[in-house]
Amino acid sequence: MTSQRSIDDLRAEIDQINRELLTLMSKRGEVVALIGHAKTQEGRPNHYDPAREEQQLRELEALNPGPFPASTIKTIFKEIFKASLALEESNDKKQLLVSRKVKREDTVLDIDGVRIGGNEPPIIIAGPCSIESEEQMEQTAAFLQGKGVKILRGGAYKPRTSPYGFQGMGVDGLILGSSVAREHGQLFITEVMDTRDVEVVAEYADILQIGARNMHNFALLREVGRARRPVLLKRGLSATIEEWLYAAEYILSEGNNEVILCERGIRTYEKWTRNTLDLSAVALAKQETHLPVIVDVTHAAGRRDLLIPLAKAALAVGADGIHIEVHPSPATALSDNEQQLDFAGYEQFHAALSSMMRVATPA
Repeated sequence: MTSQRSIDDLRAEIDQINRELLTLMSKRGEVVALIGHAKTQEGRPNHYDPAREEQQLRELEALNPGPFPASTIKTIFKEIFKASLALEESNDKKQLLVSRKVKREDTVLDIDGVRIGGNEPPIIIAGPCSIESEEQMEQTAAFLQGKGVKILRGGAYKPRTSPYGFQGMGVDGLILGSSVAREHGQLFITEVMDTRDVEVVAEYADILQIGARNMHNFALLREVGRARRPVLLKRGLSATIEEWLYAAEYILSEGNNEVILCERGIRTYEKWTRNTLDLSAVALAKQETHLPVIVDVTHAAGRRDLLIPLAKAALAVGADGIHIEVHPSPATALSDNEQQLDFAGYEQFHAALSSMMRVATPA
């Protein structure tokens, strides 16, 4: 008669099987990581393949010898597949050029002496929504220069919801914005909307802006990556933080490391503000990436009375600067006239933020 195996012997066998399962799981994970890397090299960052998963589950059900029922086997392997997908995506993120896992120290941009990021004092980017005339730009630049603003913004090409709205002055606006900024010792930033315009915009602008509506324009992202000009990348209207960072990756992957991330609010169900400012995105972007992050309070709020508290909150959470629209006469502005500050309004804004900006107004 065969002697009955003791419970201790059976438990020892279970322990051995557990170790073997762990070894097999580790080997499976290594192969999964290799597959994920290969897919990334082929330009396929989305690793989930539902057809492949279903095929594996059918094969495993057919091969199941018991004693577990097919439903249990399916549940167990679904969890394994889920963990494998997480491993693929985790390894993918580790390779991102925007990630702190690739570069731990902050990227600090030095654009003709204007330093952005790291432990540098926060910067202000200010100017009108649209470039409308030489008088408008001259007045704005002179006023902002007196407040220590080193970066002048102004739209030469304007993406408008209505095709009948003012679309900007085009190349004439670029020439005007650039010359006025130079005259007042400022950098000039403006939006580029089309791959065909990158070369001419880069000729006049010190910083290229990618607007919220173009964050998913991957051809444009690659083109500005090749332009070798600093790029300010606004978060899309409904973009996740991951999508925003992947958009930045497109630019960095073309060899351009001078990227500034800009949170400008996302579209939600709220109607009392133009958008909903996502300050958690600022904190996360600063934590997960080495890139400078600024906040566009104008487009986040869409109303003047919230600009000061939102800017204070942005700086408190770690933003490297504030983006705001200023116009000599907002009531007559050709675009976004309800949200731009006049000079008196910017005086109040400047005074309210001066202690947090750690910079003094020039004498």
